Amino acid sequence: MSILVGKDTRLIVQGITGREGLFHTEQMIKFGTKVVAGVTPGKGGQQVLGINVYNTVAEAKEKTNGNASIIFVPAPYAKSAIIEAIDAGIKVIVTITEGIPFKDIVEVTPMLKEAGVRMIGPNCPGITTPFSAKLGVMPGHIFKEGPVGIISRSGTLTYEIVAGLVKIGIGQSTCVGIGGDPIIGSTFVELLPDFDADPQTKVVVLVGEIGGNDEEVAAEYIATKMKKPVIAFISGRSAPEGKKMGHAGAIISGGFGTAESKVRTLTKAGVPIAETTAQIPQMVKEALDKKYF
Repeated sequence: MSILVGKDTRLIVQGITGREGLFHTEQMIKFGTKVVAGVTPGKGGQQVLGINVYNTVAEAKEKTNGNASIIFVPAPYAKSAIIEAIDAGIKVIVTITEGIPFKDIVEVTPMLKEAGVRMIGPNCPGITTPFSAKLGVMPGHIFKEGPVGIISRSGTLTYEIVAGLVKIGIGQSTCVGIGGDPIIGSTFVELLPDFDADPQTKVVVLVGEIGGNDEEVAAEYIATKMKKPVIAFISGRSAPEGKKMGHAGAIISGGFGTAESKVRTLTKAGVPIAETTAQIPQMVKEALDKKYF
């Protein structure tokens, strides 16, 4: 099985005629994702890559029964694109676009919650379930089907960890890149229950970083409710206070959001912490061999 997406996912690509949308649509199709429609306002009636393009998400959903969307539109139009997908009844949205104004995400977040929509991102690499569906920009060839769920704020660290796992023969159930912005659609604590309920997932790898308190919130959930083992890595341990890093949310201010506090809280929750990403595959193997639960 998997979480959020799978073989029954029917994907609508918002911004399919743009450079990024077109390129990654082709990659997603090659991976095996069922891309059923594209949407670009004013370009309805065209076809790209053999896929029909519609002017609105509502029309695309009505014609194709799409049940997920991915957004590649430029940042100034991303809020409207998200709202359009919500209004059309789409329940899983992946927003790849980076640079979306915080006020726009603040505005759409309650709409997502009210409509029961799961959004991954913005500014994220998306979701990949090996041999089922890829919604995003992750390099599809690196994955292998298996028992490890990954939730990560970093795309490139995710790729490193996946490559390390595959090198020792361990595959993944679903990998979710939640994005590094201060405000995101789905947090660690919102995704951990999905992996806990997924029968294929036996171990979860959580990749956090400095800034915010999502990792601390996740630690409390893991300590009190999580049934499956979780292994964590926190990036940015050597980052100086007040310096803004590559991700918009990766900043330490007033001592808040430090790597030390996250490591301390997760350790207290019983979560093994990797010092480097290279240690994670062996830690996962040990967790699987011990069959903790």
